[in-house]
Amino acid sequence: MSETRLAVVSIIVEDTDCSDRLNALLHEFGEYIVGRMGIPYRAKGVSVLAVVIDAPQEKINALTGRMGMLGGVTAKTLFSKY
Repeated sequence: MSETRLAVVSIIVEDTDCSDRLNALLHEFGEYIVGRMGIPYRAKGVSVLAVVIDAPQEKINALTGRMGMLGGVTAKTLFSKY
């Protein structure tokens, strides 16, 4: 098994029509997800999520890359040095 990295993926969902696709994607990578928090920001009409993930680097990159292909979703990843 390859070495894992700890990361936080910050996600802003501007188009709630893609929420089902985003949740399906997160479910697909569920074995690596440590925890997640979602906050609906109704005043701006967006949702903000933070997903903590412990996975091999290539899996994290695959997840964020696939998120980037969803219209209306912006995702950025912060990696721990550990």
